[in-house]
Amino acid sequence: VQLQASGGGLVQAGGSLRLSCTASLRSLSDRTMGWIRQAPGKEREIVARMNWSASRTYYADSVKGRFTISIDNAKNTVYLQMNNLNPEDTAVYYCAATANGYSGSFFREYPYWGQGTLVTVSS
Repeated sequence: VQLQASGGGLVQAGGSLRLSCTASLRSLSDRTMGWIRQAPGKEREIVARMNWSASRTYYADSVKGRFTISIDNAKNTVYLQMNNLNPEDTAVYYCAATANGYSGSFFREYPYWGQGTLVTVSS
């Protein structure tokens, strides 16, 4: 089970980044993929999640209207397009996958995590 995330970096406020996460997991169709961030001194936050069939999505209020999660089934890859970034978005971003059948509403539902990619937004 592997999740490989990439795409982080340094960007100015108002800029955009796209994170990618390639999954080598079996039975992806029954899983939910999530993007979870951890900022220094702050609690972890599930910023977006989508079930693999793309029929259900969720965005945290803090990113709604600015971030978009998407899945490319052919590439086993989930993306997080982040637009209009602000310094409060600075964090390590992790992609994570649930076990089969879970909605991904809670951190405990994600047994599989990628290594994290750092996003730094300068003001």
